[in-house]
Amino acid sequence: MSCFAGDPNFCSECGSVLPLPGIQDTVSCPRCSFCLPVSEFSGQEIRSTVVFNPEEQSSVALQDEEGSELKGAVIDRRCTRCNKEGMVYHTRQMRSADEGQTVFFTCIHCRYQEKEDS
Repeated sequence: MSCFAGDPNFCSECGSVLPLPGIQDTVSCPRCSFCLPVSEFSGQEIRSTVVFNPEEQSSVALQDEEGSELKGAVIDRRCTRCNKEGMVYHTRQMRSADEGQTVFFTCIHCRYQEKEDS
Protein backbone atom coordinates (compact mmCIF):
# COMPACT_ATOMS: atom_id res chain seq x y z
CA MET A 1 0.00 0.00 0.00
CA SER A 2 1.40 3.39 -0.95
CA CYS A 3 2.07 6.25 1.44
CA PHE A 4 1.46 9.03 -1.09
CA ALA A 5 -1.37 9.35 -3.58
CA GLY A 6 -2.81 11.82 -6.01
CA ASP A 7 -0.43 13.43 -8.46
CA PRO A 8 1.14 10.95 -10.91
CA ASN A 9 4.14 13.28 -11.34
CA PHE A 10 5.35 12.16 -7.90
CA CYS A 11 6.35 8.73 -6.62
CA SER A 12 3.50 7.17 -4.62
CA GLU A 13 6.04 5.48 -2.31
CA CYS A 14 8.53 8.21 -1.35
CA GLY A 15 7.04 11.42 -2.83
CA SER A 16 10.01 12.23 -5.11
CA VAL A 17 9.51 13.84 -8.51
CA LEU A 18 9.29 11.16 -11.19
CA PRO A 19 11.21 11.49 -14.48
CA LEU A 20 9.27 11.94 -17.71
CA PRO A 21 8.12 8.70 -19.37
CA GLY A 22 10.51 7.44 -22.01
CA ILE A 23 10.76 4.46 -24.34
CA GLN A 24 10.53 1.88 -21.54
CA ASP A 25 7.22 0.34 -20.40
CA THR A 26 7.73 1.59 -16.86
CA VAL A 27 8.83 4.75 -15.07
CA SER A 28 11.23 4.14 -12.18
CA CYS A 29 11.65 6.45 -9.22
CA PRO A 30 15.31 7.57 -9.04
CA ARG A 31 15.20 7.55 -5.23
CA CYS A 32 13.42 4.36 -4.18
CA SER A 33 13.24 2.43 -7.50
CA PHE A 34 9.44 2.12 -7.33
CA CYS A 35 8.12 1.27 -10.82
CA LEU A 36 4.97 2.64 -12.38
CA PRO A 37 3.53 1.52 -15.73
CA VAL A 38 3.69 4.13 -18.51
CA SER A 39 -0.05 3.65 -19.06
CA GLU A 40 -0.61 5.70 -15.86
CA PHE A 41 0.59 8.77 -17.79
CA SER A 42 -1.74 8.23 -20.75
CA GLY A 43 -3.58 11.38 -21.79
CA GLN A 44 -1.52 13.76 -19.66
CA GLU A 45 -0.25 16.98 -21.23
CA ILE A 46 2.99 18.54 -20.01
CA ARG A 47 3.50 22.30 -20.44
CA SER A 48 6.29 24.63 -19.47
CA THR A 49 6.50 28.39 -19.67
CA VAL A 50 9.48 30.74 -19.60
CA VAL A 51 8.70 34.31 -18.55
CA PHE A 52 11.23 37.05 -19.27
CA ASN A 53 11.15 40.51 -17.74
CA PRO A 54 9.96 43.13 -20.22
CA GLU A 55 12.88 45.06 -21.70
CA GLU A 56 11.58 48.40 -20.45
CA GLN A 57 11.66 47.11 -16.85
CA SER A 58 15.00 45.33 -17.03
CA SER A 59 17.20 48.26 -17.98
CA VAL A 60 17.14 51.99 -17.59
CA ALA A 61 18.75 55.04 -19.17
CA LEU A 62 17.73 58.18 -17.29
CA GLN A 63 19.08 61.73 -17.34
CA ASP A 64 18.83 64.09 -14.41
CA GLU A 65 18.85 67.91 -14.35
CA GLU A 66 22.66 68.01 -14.36
CA GLY A 67 22.83 65.97 -17.54
CA SER A 68 24.43 62.89 -15.98
CA GLU A 69 23.04 59.68 -17.36
CA LEU A 70 22.14 56.63 -15.28
CA LYS A 71 22.52 53.39 -17.29
CA GLY A 72 22.35 49.74 -16.44
CA ALA A 73 20.24 46.78 -15.55
CA VAL A 74 17.56 47.36 -12.91
CA ILE A 75 17.83 44.88 -10.06
CA ASP A 76 15.49 44.05 -7.18
CA ARG A 77 17.24 45.89 -4.38
CA ARG A 78 15.54 48.28 -1.97
CA CYS A 79 17.06 51.74 -1.50
CA THR A 80 18.01 52.46 2.12
CA ARG A 81 17.14 56.14 1.74
CA CYS A 82 13.75 56.23 -0.07
CA ASN A 83 12.80 52.56 0.59
CA LYS A 84 11.71 52.05 -3.04
CA GLU A 85 12.55 48.97 -5.09
CA GLY A 86 14.87 49.25 -8.10
CA MET A 87 18.55 50.06 -8.35
CA VAL A 88 21.18 49.92 -11.08
CA TYR A 89 24.72 48.82 -10.43
CA HIS A 90 28.24 48.85 -11.78
CA THR A 91 31.44 47.25 -10.52
CA ARG A 92 35.05 48.36 -10.16
CA GLN A 93 38.24 46.74 -9.02
CA MET A 94 39.22 49.18 -6.26
CA ARG A 95 41.62 46.98 -4.30
CA SER A 96 44.35 44.56 -5.27
CA ALA A 97 43.63 41.97 -7.94
CA ASP A 98 43.43 39.07 -5.49
CA GLU A 99 40.53 40.69 -3.62
CA GLY A 100 36.90 41.03 -4.65
CA GLN A 101 35.44 43.86 -6.65
CA THR A 102 33.42 46.77 -5.28
CA VAL A 103 29.79 47.01 -6.40
CA PHE A 104 28.20 50.48 -6.61
CA PHE A 105 24.37 50.63 -6.48
CA THR A 106 22.37 53.72 -7.53
CA CYS A 107 18.66 54.16 -6.79
CA ILE A 108 16.66 54.93 -9.94
CA HIS A 109 14.22 57.05 -7.90
CA CYS A 110 16.32 59.29 -5.63
CA ARG A 111 19.84 58.67 -7.09
CA TYR A 112 21.23 57.65 -3.69
CA GLN A 113 24.44 55.61 -4.06
CA GLU A 114 25.56 52.67 -1.94
CA LYS A 115 28.67 50.54 -2.21
CA GLU A 116 29.32 46.95 -1.27
CA ASP A 117 32.71 45.25 -1.10
CA SER A 118 32.49 41.67 -2.29
